[in-house]
Amino acid sequence: MAERAMSTLGYVLIIDDEEPLRHSLTRVLKTAGCEVLGAADGLQALQFVRNTRFDLVYLDIHLPGISGLDVLQTIRAEYPDLPVILFTGHASLQSALDAIRLGATDYLVKPIDPDVLVARTRVILEEQKIERRKRELREELASLRAELRALAFQSASAFPEIPPEPQRDDRFLKRGDFVLDLQARRATLRDRVLSLPPTAFAYLMVLARHAPEAVDYQTLVTEAQGYAVEQSGASELAKYHIHILRQAINVPKNVPGYILNVRGIGYRLLVS
Repeated sequence: MAERAMSTLGYVLIIDDEEPLRHSLTRVLKTAGCEVLGAADGLQALQFVRNTRFDLVYLDIHLPGISGLDVLQTIRAEYPDLPVILFTGHASLQSALDAIRLGATDYLVKPIDPDVLVARTRVILEEQKIERRKRELREELASLRAELRALAFQSASAFPEIPPEPQRDDRFLKRGDFVLDLQARRATLRDRVLSLPPTAFAYLMVLARHAPEAVDYQTLVTEAQGYAVEQSGASELAKYHIHILRQAINVPKNVPGYILNVRGIGYRLLVS
């Protein structure tokens, strides 16, 4: 499998059948320091993914031949850790919901704002870099522990077993009925594990950290997704991810919801 050059920010695949847009976005990301490859359809894209180690994929929902959702489903099955962000030509909530259920990381609405594209790319690639380093450190630690156990077994004066690392007090964030495991990126509500995509978890975490205060749209997007957008764009992004959160929480209709709209401002998490 081909590797990226070590000097680049990351290796990005852009899958879109609109050649001018594909070339334009490629130039934008190359200028930002990424190595970029473009694919015009789903079949070509899957061939690239299977032969090259990418850090991030941008995928148009509407592709000729194999649909974008089918490509997403295949990538998710074969490469579950590879983040995929969707392009859509319209703010179709149902298409976005279908994609999130299939494992998409996020979505961007065309026309693509170059600044937003670069900002989102940098955030995702930095997260990937951190996760890779964490995996490396866990593997190194496991190897060291195994070596120490082997030495202790061989030694007449056996070395004491290294105790497991204690859980840090700041690993869990508790707000009302919610408990967020910030290390495992898992949320529970009254002992029920919520099935949340990564971005929806990030929105819940921001709401929980600010609770019981309201969080405005722009703060929500900036803290949850790592980039700033205008008020109108922030409102639409927040509305979509809050919808995902509310679906996951899934309280009965006759029970007050946990996430309240604060008209004209943003959202607030009920914690009492």
